[in-house]
Order: sequence, then C-alpha cells, then structure tokens
Amino acid sequence: MIKTVIFDLGKVIIPFDFMRGYQGLEAISSLSVAEIRRRIASTDLVQRFETGMVDPQDFVAQLSRTLDLDISYDQFCRIWSSIFLPDPLVPDSLLQALSRRYLLLLLSNTNAIHFEMLERTYPILRHFHDRILSHVVRAMKPSPAIYQAAIARAGCAPEEIFFTDDIPDYVAAARREGIDAVQFESSAQIERELRARGVTWD
Repeated sequence: MIKTVIFDLGKVIIPFDFMRGYQGLEAISSLSVAEIRRRIASTDLVQRFETGMVDPQDFVAQLSRTLDLDISYDQFCRIWSSIFLPDPLVPDSLLQALSRRYLLLLLSNTNAIHFEMLERTYPILRHFHDRILSHVVRAMKPSPAIYQAAIARAGCAPEEIFFTDDIPDYVAAARREGIDAVQFESSAQIERELRARGVTWD
C-alpha cells in the first residue's frame, strides 16, 4: 500500500529549457551559446553548487569569471532562473488532493538560487509537505544517498513509496533502493499509475 508519493521537480512539476539561460547569458557577454556551454561543461562548478559545496555568492563569482561576465548577483540570478517556464505540468488540484491523503514529497537535483525563485514563483509547490533537495542533503540523483534521505523523510518502507522522475537513470536508481518508481511521461499517465496502485484522491 502506498503511503508516500514523491515527485521530481524539473520536467515533472515545472518545465524548463536550459537554452533560455544560455541565450540570456549570451545577450550580456561576448561569448556564443556554444562557448558558454563549453566553458560551463569544462568545470564541475554546477555539480558542486547543486550538492551544496559552493554557496550562491561564490558560485556566481566563480561562474562569472569562467564566462568573463561583469554582472551583478541579482542580474545573474534572474538569468540563471529564466530557464523555467510558467505553466506546471501537473494540475494544482491533483497535488492538493494527494496532499490531503498521503505524505507528499519533492525530490530534486537543484540549487539554492533556483529553488528560492521556484518557491517564490510557483504556488503549486506549497502542497508538498517536505523537500529533499540535492544542495541541502549534499547528494544528487542517482546517488543512493539522496534516495535514502527521501526514504528516511518518508518514514515508511521503500515499497510503500511511489516516485516519478523524467530521467530513466534516476528511476532505475530509486528502484535499486526498493522504491516503486516510474518514468514521468504526462500527468494523465501518472494518474493512471497511481490509481493502478490503489492511490485515490477524488
């Protein structure tokens, strides 16, 4: 019996497009999108930021040096967070109803800049009872540590947890920890998966 429902964030709850951020940086720099991507990929800075190893101010300073940017912290944060699109991929009503009957958790590889903006901008996130975030627990999917943190937060057996993520490797990693996990395709598909497991919210 499912007791806890866990959703990934990006491309499951909130859609995003990295190109929006690259183009925003291109507009204020002398670098092309291709060169911006190459320079970012040549460092491990984003991974260290998303595992809480670098604080936001240091991240912005270091990435600005990497990209030869002369930019304020606030301007950088606006561009860095411009990747997110306005319309959630699942209905507010579904999460609200699930939260009345089940423990509803968010499990995400994210960072302090993005998540602060997301909580401020997307009211749908208020339905989650708790969040397991990579920069807080200092582990990223598909590391076993982040799933173990989620299981601990759920307070139930792994097989009593339903989890959905858009990335197949992250779904497989959750299954290795005993979690009942499926790849996200659409809200309608997830509703079918939940009902097949006896999860009700009407």
